[in-house]
Amino acid sequence: MLSPSTKSFKRNFTTGDPNRVWVGDITEHPTGEGKLYICSFKDLWSNRLVGYSIGDRMTADLAVAALQNTVTQRPSHQSVIVHTDRGGQFRSDDFQQKVAEHKLQGSMGKVGTAADNAAAESFFSLLQLNVLNRQRWDTRDELRSAIVYWIEAVYHRRRRQRRLGKRTPVQYEQQAA
Repeated sequence: MLSPSTKSFKRNFTTGDPNRVWVGDITEHPTGEGKLYICSFKDLWSNRLVGYSIGDRMTADLAVAALQNTVTQRPSHQSVIVHTDRGGQFRSDDFQQKVAEHKLQGSMGKVGTAADNAAAESFFSLLQLNVLNRQRWDTRDELRSAIVYWIEAVYHRRRRQRRLGKRTPVQYEQQAA
């Protein structure tokens, strides 16, 4: 169990309770219209993406929107550790103010240590394999639709995970309730 005073969870990518640790990251992918960016937050308890935002610019607003989406989806969230890398979007005043406003506890990986955010990056590896690299995307809207469909219909509801007892994130959460 992680304590609320933990500044970094030291690569412990599991937790026994919901809404204890959310890990976040941003990735990008090219389209015929330019890049599309997605910022997401995953609950380490169930591996469910509890919030995300998709946009055509990698700004602090993208990270703030994803965090706001997350706290809206997870109303019982106080004392959650929100772990990210040290990207400028997550270090921004706007993002840090949103973390404080919602009484979340910010945590960031060490500089140059990619393994500190491996749990968030592992989701993006799956997204890359299953959606992003499957075809050439002509428009941002086309890719955005494919990403949302894959997250909501496939990753959350059909993709069984060994760590979850061969259940999907949605099944895991429903059976634990």
